[in-house]
Amino acid sequence: MMTRRQTLGSALALGAAVMAKPALGATMFPVVETARGKLRGLESGGVSIFRGVSYAADTSGENRFMPPQPVEPWSGVRDALHWTDVAPQIPGDRRHVYADLIMVDRNPSGMGEDNLSLNLWTPSIDPNAKKPVIVVLHGGGFYSGSGNSVGMDGEQMARFSDSVVIAINHRLGAFGFLHLAEFGGDDFATSGTVGMQDIVAALGWVRENVAAFGGDPDRVLVYGQSGGGAKTSVLMAMPGGKGLFQRAGVMSGSALKMMPPEMASATAKRLLDALEIPPGDVRKLQQVPWTTLLETQAGLEAADRARGEAPRSFAPVVDGITLPRHPWDPDAPSISADVPMIVSSVLDERSYRMGDFAMDEAGLVAFAKERLGERAADAVAAYRAEDPDAKPFLLAARMDSDLTFRKGAFAQAELKARQGGAPVWTYLWTEPSPAVDGRFGAVHGIDVAPSLYNTRGALNGSSPSANELAAAIAGSWAAFAANGDPNNERVPEWKPYSAPQRTTMIFDQDLRVEDDPRAEFRKYWR
Repeated sequence: MMTRRQTLGSALALGAAVMAKPALGATMFPVVETARGKLRGLESGGVSIFRGVSYAADTSGENRFMPPQPVEPWSGVRDALHWTDVAPQIPGDRRHVYADLIMVDRNPSGMGEDNLSLNLWTPSIDPNAKKPVIVVLHGGGFYSGSGNSVGMDGEQMARFSDSVVIAINHRLGAFGFLHLAEFGGDDFATSGTVGMQDIVAALGWVRENVAAFGGDPDRVLVYGQSGGGAKTSVLMAMPGGKGLFQRAGVMSGSALKMMPPEMASATAKRLLDALEIPPGDVRKLQQVPWTTLLETQAGLEAADRARGEAPRSFAPVVDGITLPRHPWDPDAPSISADVPMIVSSVLDERSYRMGDFAMDEAGLVAFAKERLGERAADAVAAYRAEDPDAKPFLLAARMDSDLTFRKGAFAQAELKARQGGAPVWTYLWTEPSPAVDGRFGAVHGIDVAPSLYNTRGALNGSSPSANELAAAIAGSWAAFAANGDPNNERVPEWKPYSAPQRTTMIFDQDLRVEDDPRAEFRKYWR
């Protein structure tokens, strides 16, 4: 047994270690020379952090709705110590328990149009280090979120995986995906994809500069969850992204189709009308204050909801130029056939969108009838047999997850495997969140923090078992970035996905590999 004095001494020693200064000869403010100029970062615990690195110019004024423009070179040393703007977006609402848990309101810095930036964490600034590069695309659909958010912090992952980790900011909503080709002609021919063009530009910056930060430009993994997965899905069909990344990951965001131009033009016309701008005067949109533009977008979406309609939102447009086709329809994009993938979902995805926590069995049957009609009773019986102790709310969420997220993930994995190019691996996360007495189950986003080895979030908790599971999934992403194969010493042998085996990693406390898990539900919803 330790004495009280020994315990106190150990605690003080730990505190001193946590607050320790850089070793003699090291620098707290490392400087790296990029193609455009020198950047000054901050060293913390062996990881050098560069925040707010502009990969393209301010997007206001004449640059609004235009492809990203290059950054002007600078002399001297520019600080990369602070967050830059995040893309204008409708603020997150903390009144929903789930939104509060994921800290949807925490996007450090404020909104503005000088937002084409990235944040970088690296364990080495040796230009010969050639460490794997992990680029994470934030969630929030195509309308919210940022690379500055708490969930995108890459410091622990850089340290854990010995990789360079990068989180990107890009344009969102109307600023990133307002399709004006019908009204503005050739000048605005690709305005409906500029948010995705931003991501391509950021990857171009990575290609040109990451070696100076210790990274290997030929080992770049791009991945993301939810909206980040959808962006990765789209990126894989963009000619401009070819060669800029060598591995891809889609977590709960398999996007098969994108916005057709006819629908996108109608949405743009509605916005122009609301701003009282004639379709022939599209350039006036570039002079509208961004606050007015965002407020108008929000007002139109609110009007849709008031009518009981789904909001007509903004997403990448199949413009025939930067996005020549639907990303994953009718088949896998040939342009990325040589890029290996990981495709995933989590068991109770849709619980984050639902609020009827007190649902009873009758409510579950009614929920099923809305989706299945006369087949509802059989479906409820099957879901109940799979998990006899689950609350009706979670079974309803699971049912909706199978119909939406999981159906898309299966389709994408099947298409990639059928293509016969680079392999695809799949996983299913089933470990429930301990938050709010477990009411959300294995909810949408439950795998985000552990995938970046962030083990302090409310959604996952910091128990020893949670940390061990985080090491398993973060270790898999680290191995995938390094080698193009997620197998590593922390997980059982994980074979690529292909029919009829459909081998899938199950991430929960009983870490295991299964062939075609929950096959009856996959077949049921097909």
